Amino acid sequence: MDSPDFLFRRTRELFVQSKWVVLARAVFALVLIFSTLFFSDTDLSGQGAQSFLSLYKISGTILGLSMVYYVWLCQKKCLYALAYTQIIIDTFIVTAIVFVTGGYHSIFTFLYLLVIIYAAMLLLARGSFLVALASSIQYGLLIELEYLKIIAPLPENQPLSLVVDQHHILYRIVIIISACFATAALSGILSMQLRTAKKDLKIAQEHLKRVEKMAAVDEIVSGIAHEIKNPLASLSGSIQMLREDMAPTGENDKLMQIVLRETERLKQIVTDIRLIAKPGRTNAELINLAKAIDDVKILFDNTPDWHGRINIDTQLERDLHVFMDAVHLQQILWNLIKNAAESIEEKGKITISLYSPRHKRIYLTVRDTGIGIDQKNAPHIFDPFYTTKSDGTGLGLSIIHRIVDTYDGMIDFESIPGKGTVFTLIFQNPHFKE
Repeated sequence: MDSPDFLFRRTRELFVQSKWVVLARAVFALVLIFSTLFFSDTDLSGQGAQSFLSLYKISGTILGLSMVYYVWLCQKKCLYALAYTQIIIDTFIVTAIVFVTGGYHSIFTFLYLLVIIYAAMLLLARGSFLVALASSIQYGLLIELEYLKIIAPLPENQPLSLVVDQHHILYRIVIIISACFATAALSGILSMQLRTAKKDLKIAQEHLKRVEKMAAVDEIVSGIAHEIKNPLASLSGSIQMLREDMAPTGENDKLMQIVLRETERLKQIVTDIRLIAKPGRTNAELINLAKAIDDVKILFDNTPDWHGRINIDTQLERDLHVFMDAVHLQQILWNLIKNAAESIEEKGKITISLYSPRHKRIYLTVRDTGIGIDQKNAPHIFDPFYTTKSDGTGLGLSIIHRIVDTYDGMIDFESIPGKGTVFTLIFQNPHFKE
């Protein structure tokens, strides 16, 4: 299931692509009109006049449909229905063009391939294979009906059964069908690769901006953490010594416990700050990601705060590894799952996916059904000390971002308030070889 923000971007992308397809179709109709006009004027024999007239009618139909499609497109509704309607009708238009320009002898059969290619642009592999199937059926029926003399193409040619034997007919049909499905497969693969590449580029650009932004404060943050650490250790030690020397009275002991607890909290914050500045890779090792996720899931399922209220669903591709410190990986997974759980107010679901579509990169996504991230907060969620929680430090996502970047990975998120959030982490596959 795709995230809400992805669906929004996909719909917007479909709108832009459909607009260009409508424009290209209108331009093709105009080219067809003018080229037909030119060749009809040079046709001295007078034969084929009916074919040229039919091409004019088809061109006019294409222009009319383009206007209808444009009006539909401007409504910005049912764009997938519009895409399917266009490509199916276009297969019939191409069949009509092939029919009026010679059927078996027509030079316009390549138009089927063009429709298949733009179907892959609009509807990915599913759309391209649908058009390939429709084109194959229509072309096969057209040629077979022509061979059986049930229909006759408009240009005056000898009956097909008299000039071409059945084996050549079958050979032509098989070649065209093979070309249609080969084009569908290749264009489908390319469209998927383009989609993934665009997504990776977007993630890389956003990640780089955040890295540059955080780099400016790394040195300052590291220095502050260092200056705080020593006085904090002295303070903690002094309080412990006073507690041991003084008689334990109820009020004094309670106050000292509060001081010690808050001191420990400050120590953890300092540790987190130092982790943001310099995570380190000295303990990195090869880790099975699926197993690490399973371990964190077990830990989460046995946490009383979320047990029975939040369900975790995993969709994991096994045998994927990453070169990382095991503590760092557990920290990433736990913080992401914890944040997802905290965003869910009542009962909800967290979906963790792990896959490697191109083997060079590994994709880890954590999707929740929580309240989402408000648009005004979205640009700052990775900023150190930025938090919307009353008891939060604002360091969790900053640490995750810094650790992921340390291991040459990237992180991104998509969210719509009220519908949920999905975090996507991209790691290099250590087993991939160029």
